[in-house]
Amino acid sequence: MDGIANAWMWAGFALFVVVAIVVDLVALERKGAHAVGMREALAWSLLWVTLALVFNGLLWLWLDQTADRALANLKATEFLTGYLIEKSLSVDNIFVFLLLFTAFAVPPEQQKRALIIGVVGAIVLRAIMILIGAWLIAQFHWILYLFGAFLLLTGVKMIWAAEQEPDLEKNPVLKWMRGHLAITREFVGEKLWLMRDGARWFTPLFVVVVLIGITDVIFAVDSIPAIFAITTDPFIVMTSNIFAVLGLRALYFLLADLASRFHLLKYGLALVLIFIGTKMLIVEWYKIPVFLSLGVVAAILAVSMAASWLIPEKKGAAGD
Repeated sequence: MDGIANAWMWAGFALFVVVAIVVDLVALERKGAHAVGMREALAWSLLWVTLALVFNGLLWLWLDQTADRALANLKATEFLTGYLIEKSLSVDNIFVFLLLFTAFAVPPEQQKRALIIGVVGAIVLRAIMILIGAWLIAQFHWILYLFGAFLLLTGVKMIWAAEQEPDLEKNPVLKWMRGHLAITREFVGEKLWLMRDGARWFTPLFVVVVLIGITDVIFAVDSIPAIFAITTDPFIVMTSNIFAVLGLRALYFLLADLASRFHLLKYGLALVLIFIGTKMLIVEWYKIPVFLSLGVVAAILAVSMAASWLIPEKKGAAGD
């Protein structure tokens, strides 16, 4: 797999991710279980976004000095575009996380631990999926067209199902866990499981953590092919994706209360997938520049968010 990174860059980024997760976990242990307020969520969100931008700046500086300005500009733009796409698509995760926490009545002070565990699992699974995807593209370039068709169909499906609420009771994983695992009715602090009368019992928090992990894998199937439409450089794909995931927990607490206000954002995300899928399908005849892709994605998201504020959400029959 060809790319701009050497072994030291891969090792350095891996070390950064480990340190970031450890710092997050240490901060959680020091504060203990607590409800995350808007100010704390905003501070963490700004920190993760700042770190991503600093990384991009350092990457540009390194390429500018070791290669040339054109390559530095290209890779920096690819990273920024990929990061924006992954960050925006992760907003859809937040809607599902909110649904899970509401359905299982997860106490606010337990939500942070559930999300941290989910983020760690997401990083590991996405890293594996990205490496596999990069290898497949290197071996079978035509698979990009399959990715494009998949994203195009997914975007159309998202528009069609935008107003439909997911039905958790039909989730096969939840059905399996309820049928095969002993699950307590109540939360037991931050425990995922405990022993009772010599038997292992799992808590509702364990169920939520598993569903969060599976949800992220499902969304990764959409988002990872999307970033391969911007670049096939595995280092850019990996770093932009992981940086977006690292900030997912803070973004959830920042946007959870505002999720209902962005009711048209799902349509914007669907249009982003349709645009990226189309970009991959027509690449043989016309290659859309990365700068233009960045502008189109940003414009779609900005318009959908602005429209959410200006156009009131339609109420259901119950609200008529």
